[in-house]
Amino acid sequence: MTKVYGTGAYDFKRHRVAEYPVELPNQLGDKPVESKAGSTLPSSITLSEIQRDRLTKIASENWLKAEKAFDAELVKDIYTTELTVKEGRKTVPLHRVMILEVSQYLENYLWPNFEAETASFEHVMSMMLMINEKFRENVAAWMCFYDRKDLFRGFLERVLRLKEGRDLTIAEKTNYLVFMINAFQSLEDEIVSETVLKLASLECWHSLSYGRFQMELCLNPDLIKKWKRMIKRESKEAAKRGGPFDPSSSLEVKFLRNLFVEFLEVLDHKVFPQKHSVNGDDDIADAYGFERVDDACVLYCERFMEFLIDLLSQLPTRRYLRPLVADVAVVAKCHLSALYRHEKGKLFAQLVDLLQFYENFEINDHVGTQLTDDEVLQSHYDRFQSFQLLAFKKIPKLRELALSNIGSINKRADLSKKLSVLSPQELQDLVCCKLKLLSKEDPWSERVDFLIEVMVSFFEKQKSQKEAINALPLYPNEQIMWDESVVPSINYSGEGCLALPKLNLQFLTLHDYLLRNFNLFRLESTYEIREDIQEAVPHLLAHINNEGETAFRGWSRMAVPIKGFKISELKQPNIGEVKPASVTAEVTFSISSYKAQIRSEWNALKEHDVLFLLSIRPSFEPLSSEEAAKASVPQRLGLQYVRGCEIIEIRDEEGTLMNDFSGRIKRDEWKPPKGDMRTVTVALDTAQYHMDVTDIAEKGTEDVYGTFNVLMRRKPKENNFKAILESIRDLMNEYCIVPDWLHNIFLGYGNPSAAQWSNMPDLLETVDFKDTFLDADHLRTCFSDYQVSFINSDGTENLDPRPPFRIRLPRTLKGNTHALPGNKKLIADSINDANMVDSCGEKDQLIVEAYIPPDPGPYPQDQPKQNSVRFTPTQIGAIISGIQPGLTMVVGPPGTGKTDTAVQILNVLYHNCPSQRTLIITHSNQALNDLFEKIMERDVPARYLLRLGQGEQELATDLDFSRQGRVNAMLVRRLELLSEVERLARSLQLPEDVGYTCETAGYFWLLHVYSRWEQFLAACADNEGKPTFVQERFPFKEFFSNTPQPVFTGQSFGRDMRAAKGCFRHLKTIFQELEECRAFELLKSTADRANYLMTKQAKIVAMTCTHAALKRKDFLQLGFKYDNLLMEESAQILEIETFIPMLLQRQEDGYARLKRCILIGDHHQLPPVVKNMAFQKYSHMDQSLFTRFVRLGIPYIELNAQGRARPSIAKLYNWRYRDLGDLPYVKEDAIFHKANAGFSYDYQLVDVPDYHGRGESAPSPWFYQNEGEAEYVVSVYIYMRLLGYPANKISILTTYNGQKLLIRDVINRRCVPYPFIGPPSKLCLYITASLHVLAQVTTVDKFQGQQNDFVLLSLVRTRFVGHLRDARRLVVAMSRARLGLYVFCRRSLFEQCYELQPTFQLLLQRPDRLSLNVKETTSYTERNVEDIGDPYLVSGIEHMGDIVNQLYQATVASYEYHQHMAYSGSMDTSGEQSNQPNSMAMDDDMDTDIPASANGSMDGTPPVSQSEGPTDMNDLANGETSHDNQLDSETDTQAPSTDGNSKPLESDVKEDTKSE
Repeated sequence: MTKVYGTGAYDFKRHRVAEYPVELPNQLGDKPVESKAGSTLPSSITLSEIQRDRLTKIASENWLKAEKAFDAELVKDIYTTELTVKEGRKTVPLHRVMILEVSQYLENYLWPNFEAETASFEHVMSMMLMINEKFRENVAAWMCFYDRKDLFRGFLERVLRLKEGRDLTIAEKTNYLVFMINAFQSLEDEIVSETVLKLASLECWHSLSYGRFQMELCLNPDLIKKWKRMIKRESKEAAKRGGPFDPSSSLEVKFLRNLFVEFLEVLDHKVFPQKHSVNGDDDIADAYGFERVDDACVLYCERFMEFLIDLLSQLPTRRYLRPLVADVAVVAKCHLSALYRHEKGKLFAQLVDLLQFYENFEINDHVGTQLTDDEVLQSHYDRFQSFQLLAFKKIPKLRELALSNIGSINKRADLSKKLSVLSPQELQDLVCCKLKLLSKEDPWSERVDFLIEVMVSFFEKQKSQKEAINALPLYPNEQIMWDESVVPSINYSGEGCLALPKLNLQFLTLHDYLLRNFNLFRLESTYEIREDIQEAVPHLLAHINNEGETAFRGWSRMAVPIKGFKISELKQPNIGEVKPASVTAEVTFSISSYKAQIRSEWNALKEHDVLFLLSIRPSFEPLSSEEAAKASVPQRLGLQYVRGCEIIEIRDEEGTLMNDFSGRIKRDEWKPPKGDMRTVTVALDTAQYHMDVTDIAEKGTEDVYGTFNVLMRRKPKENNFKAILESIRDLMNEYCIVPDWLHNIFLGYGNPSAAQWSNMPDLLETVDFKDTFLDADHLRTCFSDYQVSFINSDGTENLDPRPPFRIRLPRTLKGNTHALPGNKKLIADSINDANMVDSCGEKDQLIVEAYIPPDPGPYPQDQPKQNSVRFTPTQIGAIISGIQPGLTMVVGPPGTGKTDTAVQILNVLYHNCPSQRTLIITHSNQALNDLFEKIMERDVPARYLLRLGQGEQELATDLDFSRQGRVNAMLVRRLELLSEVERLARSLQLPEDVGYTCETAGYFWLLHVYSRWEQFLAACADNEGKPTFVQERFPFKEFFSNTPQPVFTGQSFGRDMRAAKGCFRHLKTIFQELEECRAFELLKSTADRANYLMTKQAKIVAMTCTHAALKRKDFLQLGFKYDNLLMEESAQILEIETFIPMLLQRQEDGYARLKRCILIGDHHQLPPVVKNMAFQKYSHMDQSLFTRFVRLGIPYIELNAQGRARPSIAKLYNWRYRDLGDLPYVKEDAIFHKANAGFSYDYQLVDVPDYHGRGESAPSPWFYQNEGEAEYVVSVYIYMRLLGYPANKISILTTYNGQKLLIRDVINRRCVPYPFIGPPSKLCLYITASLHVLAQVTTVDKFQGQQNDFVLLSLVRTRFVGHLRDARRLVVAMSRARLGLYVFCRRSLFEQCYELQPTFQLLLQRPDRLSLNVKETTSYTERNVEDIGDPYLVSGIEHMGDIVNQLYQATVASYEYHQHMAYSGSMDTSGEQSNQPNSMAMDDDMDTDIPASANGSMDGTPPVSQSEGPTDMNDLANGETSHDNQLDSETDTQAPSTDGNSKPLESDVKEDTKSE
């Protein structure tokens, strides 16, 4: 059977790779020199400079090429001279660390030579820095430690004791903190979590002050027993060691407490170096006068806040740490620190606020349940009431406070005022002795302001988190947009921290989960809006005119000047709210200056589109270059304010409503818009409006709404953020119920396999697999662990079993291994069980019923569609898991048939649970359409399928599966069925009016059809011995007289009776469908019919995740219901966009209806796209739910046989998977055994040297290009086209957008003007030449989910590996080709990369110069793929250009000869021309690829790059011959793809555009 995996040692690694720009100390033109110790490399560093660098030389001498004996002094020397910084904010010299990390310093030198007892301080610190760098670059950090796990524990112990007896510099302290942050973010790695989780265990309570300790045990009496057991155990261990029992000396007790002490020391005394005391308010005030701030100390303080936030935001570490944070009063001390209010402490202050939020989070720490608003309020009242009681009894001065009502004193200002009556000693006594909130030994306890801050933060009423979210504007404004600590610009380097939530493994509650996602999604959309504003506004060329007002000289496609703005309606606030119920405004603008295309875009604005109102006020005089460099982006743009709004309606110059979808304007009354003026009625954000008006009233600020002068729109596809944010906010306001079986797993707690089907109730005991198994041998193969016994329906043995089969499934299928790293016992148990089974010898029996399905009916359309895919045993395991209740996760490596498996799950589920409804979600329209096209080929009636969203029109089918299309199909079908009913009535000599409506047809069924059938059955019971009885007495014989074959033979009663039942089944289906059509007869409006179809009729509803998030509110209003959720591409969907589809329905009686959740994806391929690098790297926003579940150790099924690529090519990426083999098809099919004509190898790495003295270049950040690779790749593409390879079978991929655009430029220059070549394109058969380039020269990221026969891949980089270090990107790049893959890159760079070694070691077993077979001059060869023929090695780019030139000249001669022959033939007789295959093929070839120049002849210039000089071509034997054959070969290849009218055959196009 199939294997079910959890996370193992090499299963899931961190991969969010990115690379960051750094300062440029030198100019590009600087002469490269050998760097001295401690020098920093410029960011324009070349590979040759890296190779000449001191560190690179040390690496090659000691651990890369030669392996010398380990030298501890060398490690110390490298650390002191290269890895330490003396001053500044940076904690490490980034370039030096990058060079060491790339040279595998950790893997090949530090770790192999590490000994826990003898390793030096520098050795341990160097290892920590290398690990930190791996996390910064987001590559697998712990991978190299798995070979010596015991020693790694020793390393961690050394790290924890590293500070003992040694004083670290501030940079070292920060690096140490970063390492601890990374360790606590890796709790899924067993080797890490075992050690670090001890630091946040109950033992750390030994360091609590006595009063706080007593209070915590009183509040949590369950912990008293646990505490006593722990003390008992510790004292026993101390007795064994023979020493005294002193818990305060243990590492677990001291570690965190010491970190707190260290942090407070830095915060008090080192952030402001001249300041030596923080005792007293005067000193704090003085601090603002100090301009000198130690940036390194500020970074340390920020990192410490990040460390505490991380620990408090996940339950395993929060539970025992929170009392420690409260005991030290970290938040109060930070609030009172000078840094909190200093301008350089802005990020620190935001982090402190985030820490305070998590310290007071609404959760029961020890049970893990979310507290409701009522529970939080009750807890606050109880606490305050106890305090008032204490004050009344013990503190006479607080009598007034004790007798006040809580509402009058639970605000900060009121409480502070009431407490100010106490003297400092009384206040200290109250806080430290009576309330025990602090220890008296705390040096801060003598400060009055600190004591009051502690009291107030403990007793004040916290603002409800729901209220805070509801008061938040959904649209960003100018203040948040350009706040770098919240919305960082693109060049976030990963060296600092940010005031952002993180998405890691676990969440405190569902509310916490939604809140983090809400904030991140909001900020990600803010970043995108900011980029759009910065793109659109400069084109307007704003200036101040003579009247002193803002005017615009330019124009922008996406932004238009406003002619008028006025607020038209303001509604009173709803009860209990302060913000208005709604604010409506009217905006007038003109589109007169635009051309037709852009006018139509503005005219296409419709209801619910989001626009932005901008206030632009440029400076009177243009900024100088120096001023512009210092100015912020809003200052450079003259941007004052940004406010978002949503369109209610848009009207033309005459006031006529445009783009109305509400039905107010009927279709026949529609008119095109008149004039150039447009008036848009918009809804403003009420929360933002209330904040603005409050600021005007209280602070006297400017009226924002009187200053707007620009209206900006965005691309519709990128502008759906508001609806998604509203959906998340609605979920936070609901008591949203995730199914009980999924709840704990979703938050990241509990037994990872709890939701697996074998642990679920209500299993399907017997499953009808329908057409899943093709024959009995197929079934036996899939259940090889069992002794399969076939029986008939009556229980007798079946000796000739044929599908379909019903199987009674055991609760636990053999072959399922539950790999749960968090629970070693379960792993051991499962292994023992497996061993016991093997040792028994006898296999368990699996009873399979082979039944004969009832006759479907006499007509061809009655026959069910059959599956033809021979599923592998693993796919069968996935299908079984998918049809059972619970969570099913299927990992589908490239080409393993994920979509076929998903479709069969849907098919079997439909037949076994016909009353249940299934929701299908995918990331892209393409994947959804692929899935839908395959569902239509299964035995699921089309009337039960529904496709929602915009991509439906791309479905390759004549049927319309949109809501409107399905409604129309049902109405058409109704008429067809009623006509059949009339025919039936005629055949029974009854009036035809019974077929007037569905209702009358229903009565006709009961009265005349069903009654006749019952009479017939009764008569048959007495005449079973008469073979002709059925033929003679069947009541509907005349109706079925038009069947293709006679229904009855009259020779066998049994056979005829089966046919009769088939006929009756056909009739029954007709009336059943009519009953389903009845609702469409009763409902008159199109909208009602469409809604009925979606909520009641459709059994399988499909949409994209974006559509689900946008329309959630509509689904809830309509009462949409579903039982099963299947999600394809789930590793490419953002976490929140995976979560929302689980909650598109209301709960029933407080319970979730969802029974199955099937996630299909591949976490070894690329993750969801997050545009802002900071959100991707720092917040892990690109982590999908699927990936998080894999990291948590939730069992999954990994498909293990690929059917896409040659087995040799598959080896380049199958090392990333556990057991990925090949389907028999790729081993046996002839196409996979033939070599690639013209090439020696089916895959090869081609080393590309510098071209014109240059490797990679970057005209702007991340816009990497490599001209040499671009020219080389295009030359090889031309070579393939000249040999006759079809353009639509070749894809050119690259890893950067800059290179993609450069290759397109080279293709436009070298390919587009010439016949026989043309640009590469899958769609070249039927798309015009101008679109070719866009289709098939693309990036690796964009090509995920697609494939092609031949792939030319350019890796671009020559300095650093860049984001290809992400092994997921490598897997995608290597797995796109079926028959040929040619990788163009800098060998010396990529062969060193540790993460990519398995692939590049294979690639480098072949020559690194392109090896051609120049004797093969057509695209056809009989040569076997393992036969390399007569290899001809290409020396470089210029050499390849000359080869192409030579080949091209021969092609010209051949082409002109064919043109001449075609012309001669046409002169002889015009009638014969169409019969000449060569001329026909030639014309067709020219049409499909690219047109010739205007005169119909070739341009004489060959398509070559700028060659340095001719190459001796004597070695190219026969290089100029046989080109006449080349044309025949090419036309032979392409001719079958076209019919007589040169149109593509549907099957060919469909096959080419299939993604997997």
